[in-house]
Amino acid sequence: MNTYISAWPPLVIEDRFPRRVAVLGCTGSIGVNALKVAALHPDLLRVSALAAGRNAALLAEQAATFRPPLLAVLDEASAKALRAALPPGYSPDILVGPAGYETAAAQPEADVVLSSIVGAAGFPPTLAAARAGKIVALANKESLVLGGHLIRAACRKSGAVVLPVDSEHNALFQGLLGHADETPTRLILTASGGPFRGRTRAELAGVTVAQALNHPNWCMGPKVSIDSATLMNKGLEIIEACHLYGLPAERVDAVVHPQSIVHSLVEYADGSQIAHLSHPDMRLPIAHCLCFPRHLPLGLKTLDLARVGSLTFEAPDDEAFPCLGLAKAAYAAGESHPIVLNAVNEVAVERFLAGAIGFLDLPRALERALAEHAPCPVGRPEDVLALDRAARARAAELL
Repeated sequence: MNTYISAWPPLVIEDRFPRRVAVLGCTGSIGVNALKVAALHPDLLRVSALAAGRNAALLAEQAATFRPPLLAVLDEASAKALRAALPPGYSPDILVGPAGYETAAAQPEADVVLSSIVGAAGFPPTLAAARAGKIVALANKESLVLGGHLIRAACRKSGAVVLPVDSEHNALFQGLLGHADETPTRLILTASGGPFRGRTRAELAGVTVAQALNHPNWCMGPKVSIDSATLMNKGLEIIEACHLYGLPAERVDAVVHPQSIVHSLVEYADGSQIAHLSHPDMRLPIAHCLCFPRHLPLGLKTLDLARVGSLTFEAPDDEAFPCLGLAKAAYAAGESHPIVLNAVNEVAVERFLAGAIGFLDLPRALERALAEHAPCPVGRPEDVLALDRAARARAAELL
């Protein structure tokens, strides 16, 4: 696919195992599942680095199991707790702070970098991995929302390859395999609809944090769960798909599919659509990326469509869930608008989780911030990060 963000993977990835993997965000849900895959296939995957935020206890447990030579944490307090929790006789290098994540992403010992740090903090290490020419298993959608144009340029220069971990984008990727010379007419991402599917905007006014975190199908971290409840997650994924596959927003759609069995569909010129189906379990796309192009046995239950019964689809409710439309409009407005969108959304989700604002305050803050924003150049990483900081400051005022 000549519009893909990097070289099309089947042409460039050598079938060389075991692969050495740096897991960034190892204590989050994606990282934990990735290490389950690595533990299941030690002949194929070796862990070369682990990076976490402040969860030193879980990181120490993971490090004791896989014994990578490099660890990274967010601050000195976490590094101190980590050193104290490591087993005797094991003395890895421990890096501290955001610069440590970038070093871990670019380390020569890693063949594959799993980028799964949550939020905008994942952008600099993802860019570092792309600049270092790695295979980037990308689970951090914000990297592309903020700087997809920069990561595309870095991949073209270094030869880095991006493999999408998000279940929807991995499904699209698999629907495109074998069709490298064709450009799809449309990409269709499915959305579960989250915990509030079917509710009107008025009915959403009083929903609680606990209700918003109660996703019907997927087990995810709190930030992604709230984004799923507002449909912002699907909006960010549409932006991610545009960057990954090089298509305009009007050729990337979303459809609500409550069963979460069909993960996405690729439509071709003859009107046919190729879908990817499985039970919702993130180990499947993670393993596909880490061991691409292989499909590994994972011990997961197989899909029995007769037991599933019916698969249903419906259009998103744009009035009750305006975040989806806001995200598409932000992408169409230029490179700087999605940075503002993401920054304000991250601040708003934090405030909602803290109980400081209501559910409907999230889209209200986004609408106002985007309406105020005037497009500006973001051709350098420092431009992206400066705008991200400014947008967060404005979000704090609005909320």
